[in-house]
Amino acid sequence: MTSLRKLGSSDLEVFPLSLGGNVFGWTADETTSFAVLDAYAAAGGNFLDTADAYSAWVEGNSGGESETIIGNWVKKRGNRDDIVIATKVSQHPDFPGLTAANIKAAADASLRRLGTDHIDLYYTHFDKTEVPVAEIVGALDELVKAGKVRHIAASNISPERLQESLEFSDREGLARYVALQPHYNLVSRDTYEGGLQDLAARFGLAAVPYYALASGFLTGKYRPGTTVESARAAGAAKHLDTERGQKVLTALDEIAQAHDAQVATVALAWLAAQPTVAAPIASARTIEQLPALLEVAELHLTDAEVTRLTQASA
Repeated sequence: MTSLRKLGSSDLEVFPLSLGGNVFGWTADETTSFAVLDAYAAAGGNFLDTADAYSAWVEGNSGGESETIIGNWVKKRGNRDDIVIATKVSQHPDFPGLTAANIKAAADASLRRLGTDHIDLYYTHFDKTEVPVAEIVGALDELVKAGKVRHIAASNISPERLQESLEFSDREGLARYVALQPHYNLVSRDTYEGGLQDLAARFGLAAVPYYALASGFLTGKYRPGTTVESARAAGAAKHLDTERGQKVLTALDEIAQAHDAQVATVALAWLAAQPTVAAPIASARTIEQLPALLEVAELHLTDAEVTRLTQASA
């Protein structure tokens, strides 16, 4: 049985891979999504990441499709108490921003779609600097006190605003962020390392990185002269043109071969080995994509291998 990881200072214990729900209702329909969720849970997975805005960008969608699919799955499987559900607020077309009124209304809408009475981890999806920290944290604290949210977290926030938020919570005795969801992977390190990582370490926050596989580039399927059919191909393929991208692929290939592992597994294992990281996020639009992600729970890189990847990605 894979060991669960404690999520920061919270009482949540999570599988070392968070399953991304961004594909549910986008590139994976409900039937396929259920199959992926079943396979993830069967492997011991318990940490689902979604957002109220997923997937409003798809023609015909209005936002909340991912939450609805997750809610339907949890209801049919009767496993709500076994699953840690993380969702986010600020980007839904009907609930934009982080005013106190919007946070509360959006949370109620998410709860309805998820078919549950509580959200385990509630993120501010994108910080809105025009809204005072006191208003945001105050509204989130009310949700915690009402039992609608167990723990709060932040994504896409500056070090300055994060520190202000944490210090405000401590000063006022209100709910405090326990996790941070940064953009972080082997080809995008400065999006987390530095100020944000330092704050996470100082305040005991767990990092749950998104874009953990750089839109698929770190799966190793993007190579010179190849064409990949994917909704995210353009974003992933751009890394092929960089020296860092080439060095990282070379190092990943070598280490993957040494472990008889998939390139994606090694990329996720490097993230999982970084200070403050509790569980990287990765999504699978088919069950065939899932094993390489799940194997991060069992793959332990040596210190030399971690250093090799760190140097290649510098």
